[in-house]
Amino acid sequence: MSARLSSNADYESLLDKYDTWMFDCDGVLWHGDRLIEGAVQVLDILRRRNKKVLFVTNNATKSRKSYKGKFDQLGVEAHVDEIYGSAYAAAVYISSVVKLPKEKKVYVIGMKGLEEELHDEGLSFLGGTDPADSTVEPFSLADFTLDPDVGAVVCGLDTAINYTKLSKAFQYLTRNPGCLFLATNEDSTYPAGGGLLPGAGAISAPLRYALGKDPIAIGKPASTMLDCIKAKVDYDPKRTIMVGDRLNTDILFGQNGGLATLLVLTGITTEAEITGPNASSIVPDYVTASIGDLRVLGE
Repeated sequence: MSARLSSNADYESLLDKYDTWMFDCDGVLWHGDRLIEGAVQVLDILRRRNKKVLFVTNNATKSRKSYKGKFDQLGVEAHVDEIYGSAYAAAVYISSVVKLPKEKKVYVIGMKGLEEELHDEGLSFLGGTDPADSTVEPFSLADFTLDPDVGAVVCGLDTAINYTKLSKAFQYLTRNPGCLFLATNEDSTYPAGGGLLPGAGAISAPLRYALGKDPIAIGKPASTMLDCIKAKVDYDPKRTIMVGDRLNTDILFGQNGGLATLLVLTGITTEAEITGPNASSIVPDYVTASIGDLRVLGE
């Protein structure tokens, strides 16, 4: 059963127990372009208490550098090496774990941020934001030339998804021997300003159905993302807490990595999902209404 945090003593005890704090972003620190009240003050309190702060997001539309721009715009202190996005993790996975040969290419269903991270890892790619793949013309196999050097298809959130991109990805995955099928993350939805929108998992779903197989998932809750963090950051899992708004990504990610977990109710997960007869089997260690609740520690 989750511990409900409410008193100053509860929050003070939490701060004493954990040295490294990993935060999801959308739904925890902000909604779209609107900060969650108190988030900046809480991060400041943690830094002043010499806590290590990391931001772990499944958002694959932005590179870490451009994601930092969002932090800056919202007035949230963050450094590039504190930001771990699923686009970065996917690029590191392809270059360092799979070790895709240099002559091979990646076909991208995704946006500029994913392309930037692939480029920074020295990977060649096609598709993505290429205007040739953003056409509204019907896709025809007669006009398609298969590139035999494509060794992986990586699928992230793509707000310009179309039949051409799905068709090209399908060709590479079925006709190029050994072509890898990767997904930056499998979030079914994500919180945008004003509500929910289909997430990266919904973008890869047509390919999963057409192929009859699932991709290798990189982002939360997969341990791949944590492996990427481990390679860069020295932390003790027993003194690390993951703060998130979603049970099947953030909280499960923390549990899979042996971390403590704190659920906030400002994003996807509702009260009904953690209490009552239909409660989820994924149970966070701690629950609080909002990250802003920890502001009491600075008063």
